Amino acid sequence: MESIYLLSFGEIGLKGENRPFFEGILIKRIKQALEGFEGLDVKKTHGRIYVRVAGPQDEVIERLKKVFGIVAISPAKSCDLDIESIKSAALEAVKEVDYKGKTFKVESRRTNKSFPIKSPDISRMVGAHILKNLKGLKVDVHNPDIEVNVEVREKGFVYCKRIPGPGGLPVGSNGKALLLLSGGIDSPVAGYMVMKRGVAIEAVYFHSFPFTSDRAKEKVIELCRILAEYCGKIRLHVVNFTDVLKELGEKGPNELLTILMRRMMVRISQEIATKIGAKALITGESIGQVASQTMEALVATNEVARLPVFRPLIGFDKVEIIDLAKKIGTYDISIEPYADCCSIFVPEHPKTRPKLDDVHKAEERFDIKGFIKKSSDNVELIEVTESY
Repeated sequence: MESIYLLSFGEIGLKGENRPFFEGILIKRIKQALEGFEGLDVKKTHGRIYVRVAGPQDEVIERLKKVFGIVAISPAKSCDLDIESIKSAALEAVKEVDYKGKTFKVESRRTNKSFPIKSPDISRMVGAHILKNLKGLKVDVHNPDIEVNVEVREKGFVYCKRIPGPGGLPVGSNGKALLLLSGGIDSPVAGYMVMKRGVAIEAVYFHSFPFTSDRAKEKVIELCRILAEYCGKIRLHVVNFTDVLKELGEKGPNELLTILMRRMMVRISQEIATKIGAKALITGESIGQVASQTMEALVATNEVARLPVFRPLIGFDKVEIIDLAKKIGTYDISIEPYADCCSIFVPEHPKTRPKLDDVHKAEERFDIKGFIKKSSDNVELIEVTESY
């Protein structure tokens, strides 16, 4: 008898002829997440992925909970394919949970039809063995406290726990996008949500030293490190935005500064995205949350976008975004008091409903192409890996 992890996946199973492609990426990501553990062996068969690995169970599960594409994680007992071994494995599995005073049932699935005992009989025999050997347990087939799962495949597998995974699709199965990452709460959550749909991400950060401190840059690197736990690694492109920002502030209308700044960020990000093969941009914008995120302001920002701009938080309120940030582990870093340029250079009376004609007229004062070339050519590249 040995310990093993049975992993279930959801919508990957509906991918038809493309299913092996998604499964292959998922297995690669699982191996990446568990790198460093000894004895790692990952195999797939009949709608399951099996993971054998030597390591603390809690740590293994925590890492697997950050692999998109996994719907459930079940620490299981693996045993020989005979009924006595299955009964013994089931007994040991129940002993590892708090069973006294609880109810249980046995649920059996016989994928291997060469096994001579049918599923209902397996459940009956295993349940009787558990009742005989453990005091304080009762049977409840409708609403049990403990569900003992028996799977008869090329071997026998028994488990009592089904730990939810993150779901979604494995990162790398749906192309690449570039995340406009600030040090705030919203943009890391936006990156997480798009990664969950199988999109690999790189990030761009607009640094404006000395207006923003190097500690603000370190904060963004730490946010990347948290996000990298869900995808393996993230390449962070740090743009020196100081000269552009100074000229925008000195020559542009103050009430349009935020819009002018956002439009320049989109233009520069597109240049970087094209160089790295990203097919879309990602932002953390939520409609109506701040002056630059009104309908009119978003239209003004979108006007300069050649690539699709994904805004996965568009319909979320701040409380919902904060809850997600806490769940994925970025919130405590995001609220550290090191502001980025977007929060420092906020006009006293920003234009909430900018007119495109006014924006176009304001931009006539600047060498837009020069801004784009200078900024996109002056980029620091930092490779950030997970913090395990």
